[in-house]
Amino acid sequence: MELIRALQLLKLSSVSTAWVDTVWDFEFTHTDPLDPVIEEEIKETPDVFKKVYMQLLPFSNEDDDNNTENVWVVFGENGVSAKTLVAVLSYFILSAKTKSPSLEQRLCGLQAASLYLLLLKIPGSVANKVYHQILFDTCLNMPLKCWPQESGKKRKKDSLKSSQGDPKTGKRSKPPKKVSEEMEIDDDEEDEDEGMYFSAQDLLKLREGIVLLVRTLLRLLERFSLRDKPQSADSCVQLFTELTNFEPVIGDLSFSQERNVDQLQSLPELSYHGLGLLCSTVHGEGDECRRRVFRKLLYVILMMKTQERSRPSLLAPSQAVCGARDQAILFISHIVDEQREATLPLLRILVQHICHQMVEKSEYRASGSQAVGKLMAKMPCQDYAATIKWLYNYSRNNKVAFRMFALDVSMVLLEQTERDVDDTVDPELAVFLSHRFLVHNIVYNHRNDVSPTVRGHALHCLAQCLELGSQNATKCVHELFSNSAHTMMESDRSEQTLKRRETGQKTALTFRTIELTKHKSMTTTHRSVMNTSLQNDESMTLFKKHVSDPKTNARKSALETVMSLLKHGVIACSLENLSMLSDRCRDPAVSVKKKALQCLMELLNALPDNKDVQEAWLRGVLPAVMDSESSVQEKALECMDHAIIAHIKSHKKNHNINVSQKLAWDLLGLMCEKCQDLSRYFSKAFSVWAPQQKFTPAFVNNLLSHTEGERASAAWLLLAKVASCSPKLNYGTVLDTWENIIRAPVVSVTMTCHILSVMGDIAFNINDDTKSRIVDDLMGWLKTFSLPSEVISSCVDALVRFGRSDDTQETLRFMDRFCGELVAVCEKYLSSVLLQEKGTENINEDLLVKHLYTLGVASLHCPSKVGKRIFLLVQSILTPLEHPVSAEGDGLPASQPLSQFKPTSMPTVVRAHAVITLGKLCLQHEDLMMKYLPVFARELEVGTELAVRSNVVVVMCDLCVRYTNTVTRYIPNISACLRDEEPIVREQTLIMLTNLLQEEYVKWKGPLFFRFAVVLVDPDPAIADLCEYCLVDLLLKKSPLMFSQHFIECIFHFNSYEKHKKYNKFTQTEREKSRFSLKGPQNQGRRFRIYRFLLKNFTDEQRFNITSKICQDVLASFVDSELPLDSEGSELLADTFDILSLKEMKLTAMSGPAAGEEAQEDEMALAKAVLQVAQKKLVSQVQKRNFVENVIPIIISLKNMLEEQHSPVLKHLMAYLQVTMQDYRSEVKELFAADEQLAAEVEYNLKQFEKQKQQQEQLQMENQLANFTMSPRQNENAVASPAQAANGGRQTPKGGFATPLNRHANKGPGQTPKSADPLRRRTYAGIVTPVRSHLSPTVFSTGRGKQVGRAISTPQASINEVTFGEQVSAICNDSRRVSKGEEEENVLHLMSPEQKKPVPRQWNVESPLVQKQRAKKRL
Repeated sequence: MELIRALQLLKLSSVSTAWVDTVWDFEFTHTDPLDPVIEEEIKETPDVFKKVYMQLLPFSNEDDDNNTENVWVVFGENGVSAKTLVAVLSYFILSAKTKSPSLEQRLCGLQAASLYLLLLKIPGSVANKVYHQILFDTCLNMPLKCWPQESGKKRKKDSLKSSQGDPKTGKRSKPPKKVSEEMEIDDDEEDEDEGMYFSAQDLLKLREGIVLLVRTLLRLLERFSLRDKPQSADSCVQLFTELTNFEPVIGDLSFSQERNVDQLQSLPELSYHGLGLLCSTVHGEGDECRRRVFRKLLYVILMMKTQERSRPSLLAPSQAVCGARDQAILFISHIVDEQREATLPLLRILVQHICHQMVEKSEYRASGSQAVGKLMAKMPCQDYAATIKWLYNYSRNNKVAFRMFALDVSMVLLEQTERDVDDTVDPELAVFLSHRFLVHNIVYNHRNDVSPTVRGHALHCLAQCLELGSQNATKCVHELFSNSAHTMMESDRSEQTLKRRETGQKTALTFRTIELTKHKSMTTTHRSVMNTSLQNDESMTLFKKHVSDPKTNARKSALETVMSLLKHGVIACSLENLSMLSDRCRDPAVSVKKKALQCLMELLNALPDNKDVQEAWLRGVLPAVMDSESSVQEKALECMDHAIIAHIKSHKKNHNINVSQKLAWDLLGLMCEKCQDLSRYFSKAFSVWAPQQKFTPAFVNNLLSHTEGERASAAWLLLAKVASCSPKLNYGTVLDTWENIIRAPVVSVTMTCHILSVMGDIAFNINDDTKSRIVDDLMGWLKTFSLPSEVISSCVDALVRFGRSDDTQETLRFMDRFCGELVAVCEKYLSSVLLQEKGTENINEDLLVKHLYTLGVASLHCPSKVGKRIFLLVQSILTPLEHPVSAEGDGLPASQPLSQFKPTSMPTVVRAHAVITLGKLCLQHEDLMMKYLPVFARELEVGTELAVRSNVVVVMCDLCVRYTNTVTRYIPNISACLRDEEPIVREQTLIMLTNLLQEEYVKWKGPLFFRFAVVLVDPDPAIADLCEYCLVDLLLKKSPLMFSQHFIECIFHFNSYEKHKKYNKFTQTEREKSRFSLKGPQNQGRRFRIYRFLLKNFTDEQRFNITSKICQDVLASFVDSELPLDSEGSELLADTFDILSLKEMKLTAMSGPAAGEEAQEDEMALAKAVLQVAQKKLVSQVQKRNFVENVIPIIISLKNMLEEQHSPVLKHLMAYLQVTMQDYRSEVKELFAADEQLAAEVEYNLKQFEKQKQQQEQLQMENQLANFTMSPRQNENAVASPAQAANGGRQTPKGGFATPLNRHANKGPGQTPKSADPLRRRTYAGIVTPVRSHLSPTVFSTGRGKQVGRAISTPQASINEVTFGEQVSAICNDSRRVSKGEEEENVLHLMSPEQKKPVPRQWNVESPLVQKQRAKKRL
C-alpha cells in the first residue's frame, strides 16, 4: 500500500519507545535529539513529509466513514504507532523553531506541521490521542517563525533612519512623539536571521510550505471545532491576522461569494477565509469568536503590530500596511452584513477601541478617522446616534489625542449624507443624527480648548466645513454666525441627552464598551453647549483673540478659518474683519506671516471684485516685501507677481479683459488713490526685480498701451517703477504725454508725479535740444507757483536729473543757474510780502506756502545762491506776535535771533512750512543750524501750534543725522514730546527717535529709555502698541541687554526717588519730571504694566541676575541705612517686593507647563521630558543656593527693621515670601533657620494660600455651572501688583496675607488663553485700587477661646487687613465658650504694630488745697 510505503520513509519502527515517551512526557515543549542515523535516513528522501501528506490526503477527503476509519486500522495492522508518528513530527516542528534554523529545517518543519494538522482532520484523531493543544498551537506559529524576518527589519531600520532628519539640508526633524500607554514603538527584535541569506527560490519554497499549512488548517477548521479550546482559537486568529498583510493581493478581495480553499491563491485571501470560519457558530456560542476576531483586526486597522509580552508597536504606513487596513475594514463590513444583529454591538465596541487607542500622529489619525467613518456607515440609525453620543463624551476627555481624533472623525462623518430620523431611533437620541450637532457641539465647541493644538485643529476643521460638498455643514456654520441665537434643542431634552456618567475609564485590552470620564477643561453647562450660536459681534471678538493666540499653529488655523468665513460670505468682508488677515502679515512667527499671505491670496482669487478685499490684500502683502525674513519677502513678491505683473497685457480696442487682468488694474488703481502710502513698498519690490531682468521690452510696450484712457493713472504708476530698470523704452509715447500734460492744468496729482518720474528716468537718453525744451517747460511750470506741493517736489527732482552729467562742474553750473533762479524768484516774492508796509495784511496764504516750499526744495541743490537775506525773511515768518512765557517765568533764551524783527501775525500753516524750509536751509549751512537750534528747542517747549511742533520734531531729528554731535544735546527736548498733549506729535516723535536709535545716531543716555517706557502706558492704545513694536521688534534686537540694564533704575525713576547715590541722577527740569512722573498709588497699575512688559522680554539669565541685583542695590540699601525708610522709601520698597512677587520674575525653566500642556503629556518626546526635568532640577539648585546666600539674610534683617518701625511694607514682604516659598514648600524651616518665627509665619501663610486656592477653584467651578458666559471680555481688568491682587477687584476669601493670584482665575480653563502676541498685543490699563491709600480701618472680631502657644503674628483665622480695636485683639483656635477668668489667663494680648503707643493714664490725684478751692467755688 502506498501510504504504508510512504510512512516507512519516516523510519518509525527504528525510533525507540523511550524517546517517544520522553517527548510526550515533556508535552512537546522540549525534545531530546533524535538518533542522527535515523534523522539522516529520513532526510535522504526529499520532501518526505509532503509525500506522506499526499498519500494521506485522499483519506481526509473521503466522506465515507468506513474508509476514514481504515486509516487507524491500517496503522494498527502494519505496526504504525500514531504516538510515534506524532513524536517524530514534533521533533522536526520544534527543530524549525531553534535559533537560526536552516532552510531545510524550516521546510521540514512546515511540512511536518501540515501533516500533523491533516492527521487532526481525519475523524478519530481525538480518540486516538493525536490532538495535543501545545503541539497544535506550535504548528500555528510555524508560518511566522519559519519566514525570515530580515527584510522586515531592514524596512524598519530604514524608516527609523528617515525620521532622524535630512543630512543634506541639515535640518533636524521633530522628535518622535510618545504614543499612548498601551503601545510603544518596538525596534529591538531578535536577530534570528542575522548572517543568513535566502534567495528568491528559497523564499518561494517557504511560501509554498506556508500556503500548504494554512490550507490544511482551513480544511481542519471546517470540521474541527475550537469551541472548548479558547487558547487554540486565539492562536488561529493571531496567525490569520498576521498573514493578512503578508503579501499584496492582485485585484480586490471579495468576501461575498463562497469559494473553495483550493481556489484561493494569496495568503491574505486564505487568512480572511479562516477569520470568516472562526466567526461562525461552529467554534463557539455567543459573540466570543467574533469578539476575538474583531479585537485582532483592531490593530490591523490601527496599523499596529502586536507581540507577545510587549505593547503594540506602530507600523510604518507603507502601501502594504495601508492595503491590509483597507482589507480588514472590508472584511468587518462583510461580517456585519452577513451577521448583522450579532455583530452590531461588537461594531460599536470596535469603533470605541479605535478611538481609544488612537495615537497623536496625524497620518494615523487620518487613517483611523476614515476607518471609523466607513464602519459607522454600516450602523443603523439607532446605533449610529448612540455612537455619536459616545463620541461627544469622548471629545471631552482629558487626553489631547482623544479630542483631536474626535474632530477628525466628525469631519469624516460630515462628508457622509445626513441621516433622517426613523421610527427605530429613540427620541432622546434623534438630535445626534444631524450634522448640526457635529458642527456645533464637537467642532465649534473646541475652538476655545485649553490645548493650543486642539483649538487650532478645531478652527482648521471649522474652515474645512465650508469647503465640504455637504450643504448641511455649510448651513450649520452660517447659523453659528447669524445675528439671532438659535437653540439646538429644548433645554429639558438636552439635559437628558447630554447627561454624563461619572465612571472610571476602563482599559482597552478587554475589548468591552469603554466609558469615558470628562475633562475638567470641558466642564460646562448644557445650556452653553447646546446654545453655541453667538451674536455675530461676539463670535468675531473671539476670532480676533484666536488670530493673536500665543501658539503659532493656533494662529495659523484661526487665519484659515477667518479666510473661509470671509470667502463663503459667513461674515461680512468689512475692513475690520479683513484686518485680522492683513495684520497677521506682520506676525512675529514666519510661518504665520506666510499663512496670512496665502490666505489673502486665496481670498483675493475668490472675491476679485471686492474693493475692501483688494485693499486688505495690498495692506497685507506689500509691507511684507520689506520683511526681515527673506522667505517672507519671496512669498510677498510671488503674490505680487501672480496678482499684478503676470496679468499686464497689451490694450486692444473692443476687447474685454478677463477677471485676472481687471483685478491687476484695480489693485494698481487703488495704489493711486486710497493706498498711496504703500508706494515705497511697491518701489522696494521693483528694486528686487530689477537685477533679475524681469521686465522685457514686450512688457513695457504692453504697459505703454494703457497710458491713455481710464487706466492711465495705474499704468503710469507701474511705468514709473519699471522705467529705471527697463532695457528700452518708447520715448515718443512718454514725450507726447508730457506735451499734453504741460499744456493742460493738473488733473491728477499722482499721475503727474509718476510722469515726471518717468521723464527723469529717460533724461539721460534724450538729445540736448529736447532736454533744453523740457527744462524750459519745467521752469515755466514752476514759476507759475500754481502747482501742488507734491508736483513741485517732483518737478524739481526731474529738473535736477535733466541737469546731471559726467562733468561735475557742469552739473553745478546747471543747478546754480536754474535752481538759483527759482530761489531768486522766491526771495523777491517773500520780500514783497514781508518787508513792505502792510504787505502781510492781505497775503495769499496758498501762494506764500508754495513759494516757501519751492524755496526749500530748490535751495538744497544750490546752497551758494542762498544769501543771508533769505535766512532773515524765513525767520521773520516764525516770529510770533507775543512771546509766550513758560510756567517757571523764564523768558526766551538769549540766543534766540528774532529780536531784530518786528512781531508778525502769520497763519499756522505758513509758520509750519517756514519751519520745514528753515530746516532745509540749516542742512546746508552749519552756522545757521547753530543759530536756530535753540529756537527749535524752545518752540517744542512753549509752542502752542500742533503743526509747528510736529514739523520742528521732524526737522530736529533730520538735523541730528547731519550734525549728530551738536543736536544730541537736544535729545531730551525732543523726547519730552513723547508726553505731548497731541497724539500726532507723540507718534511722530516715537517714530523719529526709533529711526535715530536704530541707525545709532542717538544712544540710550539720560532719561531717554524711561521716557520711551512711559509711552507703553500711553492713553492712546495705538501708540502704546507702536511703542511695544519699536522696543521689542526693532530696538531690543539691536541691544539685547537694553531692558535688563535699565530695569532697576526704572523702579527709582517711576517712583521719582532721587535719594540713591547711583540711580535716577540725570538732569531734568521740574516740568519734565512732572510730565513723565508715575509716582503715587494712582499710577501703580501703569508702573506695573511697564515692569511686566520689560520682565516678559527677559531671558532666564537676566531674570536670575536682576533678582540678585535688586536685593543688593535696593533691599540692601535699606538694610545698611543708606536709604531712609520714610514715606518715599516705603513706596519704593513696596514696589520692589511686589515686583519680586510677579510671575514674570519666575524663571521659565522653573515654571510648570502652561495651561493645556499638562494634558498633552503624550505629545512630548520622552527625551525632551527627561531633559526638562534635569534642567529644572539644576536651575532649582542654583536658584536655591542664591536665595539662601544672598536673599534670605537681607529679608530677615529687613523684616526685623520693618517690624520695629511698624511699617505697612511688611505685608508686601510677607506676600513676596509666600510666593517665593511655594517652590520650597517642604524646606521652609530649613531655609529660615535663623528666624524661627518668620519660618512659622511663612509656613502658616502657605497653608492658608493652598486652602484659599482650593476654595477659589471650587467657587469658580460653581460659578461656571451656575452662570456660564461666553463673553470674551470678562476679567480683563489688570491687577496692579501682587499685593493688590488680594485687595482690589474681588472678595478675598479668608486667609492670611495677600497672595498674588492669576488675573484670569475666573476664566474657565476651556477658554482660549489671553493673547501673547509680542507684535500686535494691546494692553489696557485696568481699574485698580491702590494698596497703600484710603484703607478703611476694619475690625476683625473672632470668638474668644483657648490659646495654644500662638502669637499674634501667626493668626489662625483669615484677616484681610489686620487692624485692631480697643488696642488689643485675641485670635484663637477654639471657639467654645469659656469663663472670663480662664479667658484672661489664656489669651495673649498684644499691641497693634501699626497703632501708636497709648498715652500714660492720668491719675486723678488732687491735693487738699485744690479740693478746698474747688469746694469754695461750688458754694
